[in-house]
Amino acid sequence: MLHQEMANALNKQINREMYSAYLYLSMSNFSDKSGLKGFANWFMVQYHEETYHAMKLYGYVQRQGEDVVLDTIKAPQAEFKSALDMFTLTLEHEQYITTSINELMDLAISKKDHATQIFLEWYITEQVEEEENDNDIIAQLKLIGDNPHALLMLDRELAGRSTNVPTDFTKGAEQEE
Repeated sequence: MLHQEMANALNKQINREMYSAYLYLSMSNFSDKSGLKGFANWFMVQYHEETYHAMKLYGYVQRQGEDVVLDTIKAPQAEFKSALDMFTLTLEHEQYITTSINELMDLAISKKDHATQIFLEWYITEQVEEEENDNDIIAQLKLIGDNPHALLMLDRELAGRSTNVPTDFTKGAEQEE
């Protein structure tokens, strides 16, 4: 059983993860309509990952005997200046999520909630990977500059990204990646 403060904080994180999914779905749409199908694919995969992150939290809260409380998800930004702009915003957003996950861990530690600490370790590791991926793509986009040929080469590379997370949650999100 979770301490009520922990349950409330985890429920807020579910909402943050679902907002993340919405943001990446919006970026996928913008990329698609901009002719960057590879970028659209990369962000669609990211959408699926964020949905998975939310569903892992959802299942954990339920397994701990607490109610999942869903909140309104605000509409994400729909227009972007460039691919670099999208990835800069992506990194900023992932840094916000990292801070949020760290705050959850701090709360779990303060409540001596060892089960939640163990559960959150996966998210901490995941956030390191998320920020590293964003930084790598930002570095490539800065090297590309205004070169449309290089941008198309990166677009082709990003088209090869595939999801390795479950996308059917009818049986929960317990199945590991």
